[in-house]
Amino acid sequence: MFKDTLDFIKSLYPDKNCIGLHEPIFSGNERKYVMDAIDSTFVSTVGAYVNNFEKSFSAYTKAPYSIVTSNGTSAIHTTLWLLGIQPGDEVITQALTFAATANAIKHCFAQPIFVDSDPKNLGMSVESLQNFLETNCVVEGSKCINKKTRRTIRACIPMHVFGHPVKINEIIAVCDKYKIPVVEDAAESLGSLYKGQHTGLFGKLGVFSFNGNKIVTSGGGGMIVTNDADIAKRAKHITTTAKVPHKWDFYHDEVGFNYRMPNLNAALACAQLERVEEFVLNKRQTAQVYSEYFNKKGIQFLNEPEGARSNYWLNAIFLDNQEQRNKFLEEANANNVICRPVWRLMPELPMYKDCQATDLSHAQSIADRLVNIPSSVRIK
Repeated sequence: MFKDTLDFIKSLYPDKNCIGLHEPIFSGNERKYVMDAIDSTFVSTVGAYVNNFEKSFSAYTKAPYSIVTSNGTSAIHTTLWLLGIQPGDEVITQALTFAATANAIKHCFAQPIFVDSDPKNLGMSVESLQNFLETNCVVEGSKCINKKTRRTIRACIPMHVFGHPVKINEIIAVCDKYKIPVVEDAAESLGSLYKGQHTGLFGKLGVFSFNGNKIVTSGGGGMIVTNDADIAKRAKHITTTAKVPHKWDFYHDEVGFNYRMPNLNAALACAQLERVEEFVLNKRQTAQVYSEYFNKKGIQFLNEPEGARSNYWLNAIFLDNQEQRNKFLEEANANNVICRPVWRLMPELPMYKDCQATDLSHAQSIADRLVNIPSSVRIK
């Protein structure tokens, strides 16, 4: 049924017997830097590459402060800790997101609230967020109170899905009205810009991921960005077990986390980051080829939102319904063209089924019809 489309995808990756969804590329200084880190004997969380990666990341994104972590989930958890999230508090996010976003909220013993998605960028719907707050919330002093639960809503986490920027300025404007700080989940959007500014730099804090399938990978890793010097200083402190610097004394002045990225991973990340713009441009070219092909086929391809430059981390198409989506997935994977659906909506998972949520019509339609297709950097 989809033979022509699968043959077309195979033609874009002619040297692959099995075409992965998103494979890493290691053809730069990765081996050199990792071996240098090994030779230095600094292979854990202390080493030159850890600091160099933070500096290089700030230089690329224009983030005033960058704090590297062990993974994206730990980065989100740390940002919520920095914002003072307490057990019983509530945090708004979108129902269509990777589980790590909601899990980090639960790690703080807080409760997620799920809102609908914007069908044009797949991220948080401004209208759904605003309707929820207008209907369910009231500002009391400096706090946003959920009238139904009487709990405080302490933060909002919109996600830039597959590297496509959300309407972040509008989301922040709504949240400011209700005294809610915004943490950007930019895990998938390294290299993506919104109105000329890098994602992750609009909210009070932003987070990135360098998992093995990301556009830049360190095997596993994350990054916190902020423009607040005090927050940045405390972020680095609590992610390194809250140990007060000293030549020999082990004094820790608060509860901290062992969330620092090891030097070996940072060495890999430094080499990858040197090529990030090359990767982004390569992936944008692939997206253009896909867009032209699927437009001729009458299949909807997810293009970047207006006013944005997307990194097209994962390319996506929309089929007519869930049955057609499933047939495509079965046929593609049987032919060694690795394709995936989007995540299950968070309220469909057992640990989040009782969480408060808005109408999720758009998110459900996206989940029923979307397929991610191979999106690796193509070596010419």
